[in-house]
Amino acid sequence: MYVVMVYDLEADRTHKALKLGRRYLTHVQNSVLEGEISEGDLATLRNEVEDLLKPGESTIIYELSSDTLLNRSVYGDDPTDEKRFL
Repeated sequence: MYVVMVYDLEADRTHKALKLGRRYLTHVQNSVLEGEISEGDLATLRNEVEDLLKPGESTIIYELSSDTLLNRSVYGDDPTDEKRFL
């Protein structure tokens, strides 16, 4: 499944969400990661996100059950292209 993860943490803690998210997804913009993920890894990611958050912080995970439902347009350089060629 394809997911988009958006996080809003205190400025001095954003690196923690980024480090966590990069284990499963591709960092595409400030506070935004996306990519293919298995259901098992998604469940693990959800649990780790819940453990990470402090009061007043949030993370949103958008799940797309089919890539046919996704219309992704990128203007400028696409950060996901670099990962595909490594």
